[in-house]
Amino acid sequence: MKRQTKPLLFWISIFLLFFPGLLHAYLLMPFPGSQNLEAIKLCYYLEKIVLPLRIAGATMLVWYAVKYFTKNNLTGRIVKGSVVVLGLVSFYVTDFQFKASSMFEEPKTVKFTNAIDNKVPESYIVLGIVNNGVAKAYPLVYLGYHHKVQDNVGNLPVLVTYCTMCRTGRVFSPMVKGVRQTFRLVGARHYNAIIEDQSSGTWWYQATGEAAVGPMQGAQLKEISYEQSTLGAWLNKHPGSLILQPDNYFKADYADLKDYDRLQSVDKDSTLKNKDSLVRKSWLVGVVVDKQPKAYNWRKLEKSRLVNDRVGTTPLLIALENDSLTFHAWNRQVDGKNLNFKLDTNGQLTDRETASLWDWDGLCTSGTQKGKRLVKLQAYQEYRHSWLHFHPTTLFWDGEIKKLSYIP
Repeated sequence: MKRQTKPLLFWISIFLLFFPGLLHAYLLMPFPGSQNLEAIKLCYYLEKIVLPLRIAGATMLVWYAVKYFTKNNLTGRIVKGSVVVLGLVSFYVTDFQFKASSMFEEPKTVKFTNAIDNKVPESYIVLGIVNNGVAKAYPLVYLGYHHKVQDNVGNLPVLVTYCTMCRTGRVFSPMVKGVRQTFRLVGARHYNAIIEDQSSGTWWYQATGEAAVGPMQGAQLKEISYEQSTLGAWLNKHPGSLILQPDNYFKADYADLKDYDRLQSVDKDSTLKNKDSLVRKSWLVGVVVDKQPKAYNWRKLEKSRLVNDRVGTTPLLIALENDSLTFHAWNRQVDGKNLNFKLDTNGQLTDRETASLWDWDGLCTSGTQKGKRLVKLQAYQEYRHSWLHFHPTTLFWDGEIKKLSYIP
């Protein structure tokens, strides 16, 4: 008499137990092809049902093991046992090895020191924030591993974020509906980090602060202004700044980002003869002025150092400091008059109209404009593929204004 082994019951239990988790992990991590799919809503709802499906699958598998497993012949038992082992391996991969919060842990200790006790090299790039007379600097190589640091600057709650896949630094207020939130790193979509607030469980894009899916979909985190510069340039402007120190527990993880803050992909690509070629990870400086996004080719900016430009009705100055790593964006209108800037023979900022001298904090230090200050505009350094995905209507400066086509 033929033994009843109920193979369909086994395979359904395996599917429920392992497949949803595998699909969820695939879509939330940068596996081949996964990040180009419009699947954030699928990811969000998958996360809600993975556990119930696993419980159902585990229950069915236990029932199968008790009632039918021994009725299989030797080959059947070996095959099904091997499938279960492979499934358990996949569970380890999806829930431990490639789980975003496990791969990029929160700092164990958040320690700041002043410039005297600082151990961070002044050549490191930092995100700098000033509020209520307090300045703080967050080195990119530490932020790049942790993805986020939740802190206060001058009693202002801040969520300082950085995503290395997009080269996006952003600082947001962690206040949602008047309540300070704790955020967790969920994973990535379109190569950009997704974070979730604790109260509502909404998922937010790190590159824009937009609520992509969840109860608060369409809402926006309030952005807090910051500057990206070398630590040395930051301390020249803010000598009393506090500086985030490395957490020695993650020393090896920080080492993986060596030179991330200063070498472009084209610089490391020995097969690329023209280093001015635009590739997915070419660096751009991006601004959004009068609702119009615009991006500036970093390599061309390195050569020109200054761009006197206009976006919409706003006269704009984009400038790189002498270290070729610290950048600024200012409104170049002062008292209703547009100024055009250049570098003098000593590498100092000067305007052509009055020959006044300006420092790298936008303050006029001598000349007829002395004491006047340029209004800062928020600017970002970002990979080309990221800026174009999140700003598809961008204009592009490459020595001239043009449209920039998207490279996924």
